[in-house]
Amino acid sequence: MADVSRHIFTSESVTEGHPDKIADQVSDAVLDAILKEDPTGRVACETLVTTGTCIVAGEITTTNLKFFRDIPDLAREVIKDIGFTSSEYGFDYKSCSVINLLHGQSPHIAMGVDTGGAGDQGLMFGYACDETAELMPLPIMLAHKLVHRLSDARNNKEVAFLRPDGKSQVSVEYVNGKPTRIDAIVVSTQHDPNPNKPNAMPDGLVEAIKSDIIGKVVPADMVDANTKYHINPTGCFEVGGPHGDTGLTGRKIIVDTYGGMGRHGGGAFSGKDPTKVDRSACYMARYIAKNIVAAGLASRAEVQLAYAIGVADPVSVLVNTFGTGLIDEERLTELVRAHFPLTPKGIIEHLKLRRPIYRATAAFGHFGRTGEGFTWELTDKADGLREDARIAAAARS
Repeated sequence: MADVSRHIFTSESVTEGHPDKIADQVSDAVLDAILKEDPTGRVACETLVTTGTCIVAGEITTTNLKFFRDIPDLAREVIKDIGFTSSEYGFDYKSCSVINLLHGQSPHIAMGVDTGGAGDQGLMFGYACDETAELMPLPIMLAHKLVHRLSDARNNKEVAFLRPDGKSQVSVEYVNGKPTRIDAIVVSTQHDPNPNKPNAMPDGLVEAIKSDIIGKVVPADMVDANTKYHINPTGCFEVGGPHGDTGLTGRKIIVDTYGGMGRHGGGAFSGKDPTKVDRSACYMARYIAKNIVAAGLASRAEVQLAYAIGVADPVSVLVNTFGTGLIDEERLTELVRAHFPLTPKGIIEHLKLRRPIYRATAAFGHFGRTGEGFTWELTDKADGLREDARIAAAARS
């Protein structure tokens, strides 16, 4: 009898009202506002949110100088859209102070970027697998869908008592490398006070989360009698958002990517214009990996790109299929170089990244998404990759 390999893999996601995600969305709203008026503008924007305060800092290069006066209104509009509209939350768009510390970008960085080079050094990874229709790992996709559903239920008033902050976590059991069942589900959501019991959840909230959130997202055939559910496991989650925890741009890089599946180069995305390869090259690496899997050339693919500041061509390109590839990885890397533009300029143009598309990426993950702005999720290169791989195989036989 063949050996059976089992393991459990866990990923988490957070709602748009999580403090770190508020910061990401403000930073990307700043980026969008610049690109809307100045497509060649450059942005490196960081945001900090805490009780009663939103601090926006960083470096901007733009011809739209009046933009700097608009920062407070822009930040407040984002906070309002997210749902922090009452002083009862300890943080709201009307009363919070917005401190603007944005200033001009270093001309020394511009020297390399203006000539088409990368805006920084670094290594970037993209990943895809055939576990879901989105070609994403199942744990992170379920975690994203849970918090997205939690947000929809709050905004549509389908579930009472919900407030903007929330988190999910999904643990999936794999057998011989394939997801087979869900071992544990965690949903934590900020909520209104219980009028009858201090430091307790509102009556009926646990049941509503299980039926109207988890029940509408998680496939019934993936749960069993041994699946564990943890809903607001501390028993109370009234204090949330920036009043509960300080939020910073770029602290949810694993939520933003693949939930810990595959590797991560360490660079955050939000608040960075596409000359920063931390962002644009990660989008290209995902695009490449997704097309490899969509072409049927591997069931799992990880792509690494690496750059030097001011240099246009990547210093390295690597494809890893974890033993699932139909052709050798050296040949696959050659196909990648032939089919995909890998300079910062080429990436920006091919993926149409000089547009105000970024705030939508700043909650619920940057990958496995649909919509006109998510060009890196297209699989339009799959047919060409498949055909060239077939020709190469035929030539060798």
